[in-house]
Amino acid sequence: MTSPPPKDDLIDPAYMAQCDGSNPDLPIYVAIRGHVFDVSNNKDSYGPGKGYNVFCGKDSSKALGKSSLKPEDCVPDISQLSDKELHTLDQWFAFFSKRYPIVGKLP
Repeated sequence: MTSPPPKDDLIDPAYMAQCDGSNPDLPIYVAIRGHVFDVSNNKDSYGPGKGYNVFCGKDSSKALGKSSLKPEDCVPDISQLSDKELHTLDQWFAFFSKRYPIVGKLP
């Protein structure tokens, strides 16, 4: 199964914040390096109360690079990540790219 081509639509951060799994009428989004992935088809991992829900509704690049589930790490700022952590972040981006469609970008 191939993913549809990535979209370049800008996604409003306020809308993105609502896409955290708490509203069943909205998709569940995770952003990495500003690219927004629709992870709605994996509610078992990203839905409310699930292990990876902390990443949803925001750009969680720092947390993914650090392999952290701490809410305070779920921010887009990766300026303090080590080379190893940046590599880990690249691996997560590749993982998501193979499994979930990119639906847009954060401004």
